[in-house]
Amino acid sequence: MSLNILFAARPERWVTYEQPLRAAFAEAGLNDVNLATEMKPEEVDYIIYAPNGDVQDFTPYTRTKAVLNLWAGVEDVVDNETLTQPLARMVDEGLTRGMVEWVTGHTLRHHLNTDLHVLHQDGKWRKEVPPLACDRPVTILGLGALGQACGEALAGLGFPVTGWSRTPKSVDSITCLSGDHGLEMALETAQILILLLPLTPETENVIDAAALARLPQGAVIINPGRGPLIDDDALLKALETGQIGHATLDVFREEPLPANHPFWAHDNVTVTPHIASETRPASASRVIAENIRRGEAGEPFLYLVDRKAGY
Repeated sequence: MSLNILFAARPERWVTYEQPLRAAFAEAGLNDVNLATEMKPEEVDYIIYAPNGDVQDFTPYTRTKAVLNLWAGVEDVVDNETLTQPLARMVDEGLTRGMVEWVTGHTLRHHLNTDLHVLHQDGKWRKEVPPLACDRPVTILGLGALGQACGEALAGLGFPVTGWSRTPKSVDSITCLSGDHGLEMALETAQILILLLPLTPETENVIDAAALARLPQGAVIINPGRGPLIDDDALLKALETGQIGHATLDVFREEPLPANHPFWAHDNVTVTPHIASETRPASASRVIAENIRRGEAGEPFLYLVDRKAGY
């Protein structure tokens, strides 16, 4: 009997994912597969899912063994009360590598003060020598797959890296902190602060006025995680006083960022349009195929979401 797999995402995603998925299924030994964008709900074995697709009620999918998210974030689906099937988030090698490259690039940009020379080609000889990486403490909030990979890459360049997570973790080359007191300690040393936390009720506005005041004066914030992690008004005030030297922001509460938003015109804010990283169809398809193979073999699924924690 064929394995029925529903691709429940927007049509443009089907165009980019159909062939990589079919290739990944064949590579994983899943040869008798019916992959389609439409099928009877009661006949679906697995759902490849994006939260902005048409499927919002999972009740009719009585045979479905797992819902496999195409996105790394699950905040838009984890609270769906009709979703009782196992939910796996996307942990994609391509997404991770892309995030490491983006975070490393912008960390080095701020560490070396590259903007000073790139943006001021005015004939003035500004000989400002940056410190070495070993003298520039970096803090990463969030030690999931992305946070760990970015932290290890930065530590490899010589930065002293502190990482904070809700629960205790241990990562080679990273000073790991957790809990409320750990967060305070992580902020107090962060000349460069990188936000890679999931968005939950507990992490929304985690960077508020009090958190910003704990950072070293002139600290840089880099946010490729989730827009609502930051209290925007508090950040703008901290930028005006000089408590925060610069903010490079890739994610926002409203996307696209409205043209009249003050971030666009602020001299000390860099806006990038949610491009820090993206799942790559080829590598993401292999992750999905492996999870389906596991499901059919009776093995545990990878990257299952903790519904209570929200990620």
